[in-house]
Amino acid sequence: MRRYRILHTTTLTYDVPVRSAHNELRMTPINEPGQTTLENRIRIRPLTWSTVYRDHFGTHVTSMESLPAHDRLTIEAISTVERADPAEWPFSPGWAALADPTVQDRHFEWLMVTSRTRPGAGIADLAAGVRDRATPRDAALALAEQLRAEMTYRAGVTGVQSSGEQAWAEKSGVCQDFVHVTIGALRSLGIPARYISGYLVPKRDAEVGDTATGESHAWVELWDGGWIPIDPTNGAPVGADHVVVARGRDYDDVSPFKGVYSGAGTAILTVAVTFTRLA
Repeated sequence: MRRYRILHTTTLTYDVPVRSAHNELRMTPINEPGQTTLENRIRIRPLTWSTVYRDHFGTHVTSMESLPAHDRLTIEAISTVERADPAEWPFSPGWAALADPTVQDRHFEWLMVTSRTRPGAGIADLAAGVRDRATPRDAALALAEQLRAEMTYRAGVTGVQSSGEQAWAEKSGVCQDFVHVTIGALRSLGIPARYISGYLVPKRDAEVGDTATGESHAWVELWDGGWIPIDPTNGAPVGADHVVVARGRDYDDVSPFKGVYSGAGTAILTVAVTFTRLA
């Protein structure tokens, strides 16, 4: 078991004051087997009103508004999270189980094509190259390995609105792009897959008391007799260093911060994430 304190600070600075900002925040790690959120506080300046709810996919959402005129919006999400070593993967029922209408119906949302995960010709070819693997999980692992061999992790080539098709055409991108390409390929094979948003601890050999700077991260869960996590960006096993915040069909369902405001100001967004190991 490991315990971390995570400080996620988001700042929007406007060139002229704005007002009536309405936003949704997905910055609270969830509780589930292997992960317990002991504490979570979200501090917002300025704040007029807020409420919390669970969305359709089980993510903790804070809906907030800031009505007074302001030239800066600051959000601090402070969480204390315990993560355990991952459980063993479930037994694979094989490819035949994916053709079961009951399985397809239960996982319909994780099989649907979205604008971000639509498999273009290149991604479809990538999927076809692993179709003959013994099990869906074997295909997913081989696909992720091939993806890392052909794509380069590079920030600035794609944007927050990019699709997997666009990232694949550039053969580069960030974790969001690696996940969208992977999900598109898996769904084209009939494998249910979902987008996971959270954090990856930057210093895995940290001692108790150590603090390190990191960032948000994304990975994939695929269904093969149970939900199996893989990290297509770096290939590391998903375990005690991965903290789950949100699940969805693609990035649009899990964005940590999104909303609207009234005014002519242009915003500059800055994000800082720090991790402190507590136990």
